[in-house]
Amino acid sequence: MASNSRSGGSKKGPAKGSGGKNRRSLRGKGPTPKAEDRVYHKAYRAAQNRKNQNASAQAKRKKREHGPNMVAGRNSVLEALREGVPATTMYVAGRIDSDDRVRESITLAAQRGISMLEASRPDLDRLTDDAIHQGIALQIPPYEYAAPSDLLEHAADRAETPLLVALDGITDPRNLGAIVRSTAAFGGHGVIIPERRAASMTAAAWKTSAGAASRIRVAQVVNLARAIDELKKQNVFVVGLDTAGEVDLPELTFSRDPLCIVVGSEGKGLSRLISEKCDQIVSIPIAASTESLNAGIAAAVSLYEVARARRF
Repeated sequence: MASNSRSGGSKKGPAKGSGGKNRRSLRGKGPTPKAEDRVYHKAYRAAQNRKNQNASAQAKRKKREHGPNMVAGRNSVLEALREGVPATTMYVAGRIDSDDRVRESITLAAQRGISMLEASRPDLDRLTDDAIHQGIALQIPPYEYAAPSDLLEHAADRAETPLLVALDGITDPRNLGAIVRSTAAFGGHGVIIPERRAASMTAAAWKTSAGAASRIRVAQVVNLARAIDELKKQNVFVVGLDTAGEVDLPELTFSRDPLCIVVGSEGKGLSRLISEKCDQIVSIPIAASTESLNAGIAAAVSLYEVARARRF
């Protein structure tokens, strides 16, 4: 009896190989790239837009920190002029609807010899980065920062024991201005701030200082930890403020020595590295353990306590 089976078990006969011609098509192509890595995908374009926006925001931030600072708006300009914030130029829109604030601003600017220029509203939009300027803006020159050694020399010139404040992670310029004001009020000789991720001496800081920024120098350093090491080499005792301090502030025995008080941010407090650099960590005793103090208030309380201890 004839068999229906054929070699290879197929009616069409044995399958022939490709001779390796299709080997490449059989290889795996690897994992699928992420959507934002595929140039043709909308997620890639969205990621590029975010990068461009971040770069633009960083450029504007650097411009604000290192270039002229603009105060915009009728109330803000008038307050800045009343507080003696240094200014080089005041821009006023043509055919502005003048009110008491505008008239007083023009009078104060004229008394201080500040240049006044007429500007179109599109020019004011550009100068103020599209802020609500209400037809008037004030240009503040870049702040001229000191070096920490300048602060120590200032104390030596006055034959006084140095008292400095260093800020770790303070990003609100109003807190910086308040601390500058407290430093002046309690006989301090200067404030030290880091260059990055920190508030700088903008118009907001100048206004909050209520004129103290013209009397108290602010030093800006690239590396705060290194600056603290340099202060310690100059026999400056460095104390950090923290809720979990080793001693309470009134018990600090080094108040009469050259001293630098380091204040951390409200949320995170002192960073680990800066905390390790401090000679001692002190805390401000408060009634409720669940409460915390604003950085500006904590600095003011500490400066007052040191000033009080030095008087007796």
